[in-house]
Amino acid sequence: MRIRTAATVLSGALVLSVLVLPGAAQGAEHPGAATDLRAFASQSGRPKDALGGTTFKNGVVNKGKDIVLGVTGKKAVPVTFTAFDEEGLALTMAFLWQGTDSSSTDTITGALGTDDNPVCTETTVEGGYSYSCKAVFTIDPAVDFKDGNGIAGPWKLFLGAYDLYANASADDDVAKASIKRAAKLTVNASPEPVKKGKTITVTGKLTRADWSTGKTTGYATQPVKLQFRKKGSSTYTTLKTVKTSRTGALSTTTKAGVDGDYRFVFAGTFTTGAATAPGDVIDVR
Repeated sequence: MRIRTAATVLSGALVLSVLVLPGAAQGAEHPGAATDLRAFASQSGRPKDALGGTTFKNGVVNKGKDIVLGVTGKKAVPVTFTAFDEEGLALTMAFLWQGTDSSSTDTITGALGTDDNPVCTETTVEGGYSYSCKAVFTIDPAVDFKDGNGIAGPWKLFLGAYDLYANASADDDVAKASIKRAAKLTVNASPEPVKKGKTITVTGKLTRADWSTGKTTGYATQPVKLQFRKKGSSTYTTLKTVKTSRTGALSTTTKAGVDGDYRFVFAGTFTTGAATAPGDVIDVR
């Protein structure tokens, strides 16, 4: 009968060195996540020089969607992956990280640990054992990102494991993830009602989360589409593209034709999520 747990396979001192050095789950605040990541990466060889032979694949973060965060409120981000080992695994762990070298704390610009160690289901396959694993990162921008907005952008999934003989394996780029600042758009079309052929002025504002201040701020010089939907239709048509001011404000004009609603649409950027304003209805008489 195979032994499933690290504690019953590894001897006392070795168990401590394996299970304590990198640390287990970091919780929402993720204290020491960068240090734990570096420690495991250094020990495992990242991964070509690793003593262990565990391989990882099929990593998916947040179901393949961007992780978009405002200034408040925790967000649970799921991660799934598969692992294979000829002898079997005692422990797996996962980190989200950003930087150039996961084995050096100096080059890690961001690191997040999972709430708990990944839960894995083992299946016997030809040549060894396959594991289907899942875990959750709970991210609190008010705590985790309070030092600034510079970490918005691309992140990577780091996966590590110990086999039943305490050999470590790791892969620091199993999957990509994108953490972005949440954006919001407002819109107001006036006057209302308006005579056909008269000028309509459409105003609004584009703002986004500022993690360093815990507030939202205007997003300057960004292209935003003005769209119109005729009453009774389900389809919006783009009328023009306008840019926000240095404070994020929007203002443009168009001619009144028929009843319908106007909205602004922002496609998002490398660091900021997309946003769509709710439509503002205009009554044309």
